[in-house]
Amino acid sequence: MSVRTLASRLGGRARQVPGRPAPGELAAEVGDLRVTLGSRQVLTDVSLRVTAGEVLALVGPNGAGKSTLLAALAADLPAGSGTVRIDGRQVADWTAGELALRRAVLPQSAALSFPFTVEEVVRMGRAPWAGTPAADEDDPAVARAMATTEVAEFADRPFSALSGGERARVALARVLAQRAALLLLDEPTAALDLRHQELVLRVCRERAAAGDAVVVVLHDLGLAAAYADRTAVLHRGRIVADGPPAKVFDAELLSDVYRQPIEVLPHPRTGVPLVVPRRDGGPGRG
Repeated sequence: MSVRTLASRLGGRARQVPGRPAPGELAAEVGDLRVTLGSRQVLTDVSLRVTAGEVLALVGPNGAGKSTLLAALAADLPAGSGTVRIDGRQVADWTAGELALRRAVLPQSAALSFPFTVEEVVRMGRAPWAGTPAADEDDPAVARAMATTEVAEFADRPFSALSGGERARVALARVLAQRAALLLLDEPTAALDLRHQELVLRVCRERAAAGDAVVVVLHDLGLAAAYADRTAVLHRGRIVADGPPAKVFDAELLSDVYRQPIEVLPHPRTGVPLVVPRRDGGPGRG
């Protein structure tokens, strides 16, 4: 599928190119959100605000509702009740094309059925801008996104021939090339080595510093503490804490949420919270 074909599928009424939000401006929000999947209520009365210029990390144990909340915020999953707004309007009031100009989504996994090259996959992120003045930025946007994620060296390789970590970085490059003001990233570090985990979170900080709103689902609480401006802790479909990591990452709260004794210690050099499981024994100890 070409970028032109993708652009046609994102059509509808004439699209107005959105402006960039001011720092601190509300980029998206959910209010009293409830989501039911099958017979299970996954989210219950969740309210959350996302502002421009910040990295917001969604953390919590498996099954807490993090990915569901991200999908509902992206308008990829319908809400059972409650409100979801992006750029000041209910998501149902935007067409698919209008939403694509305002938010970019990185799912947990990326699969393609056709032998697209890496550059072609990244260029798909530019499809929403076809027919707008911003289409003139396609080439530099793609080149910069590939350089940022360190995938430019294999631009001509088939996406299907890449390792899991390489695919994850290409998928992130596609999101960055889209240049939307709201980035919604679901476990972007899951398949990555240590170096590239740090790279991805530095990119998140850079995008926030440039004025974007970044929402990222993370399992690594250390990464969340080091890079997020705010963290929302989800537990059994509800947000049980929301605020700066230094305040939210409380040993008692996290131990209860994760059902695992946890210690929170200040980093000896930076003071950033270090979150580690409490281990009373060790090799060779009783």
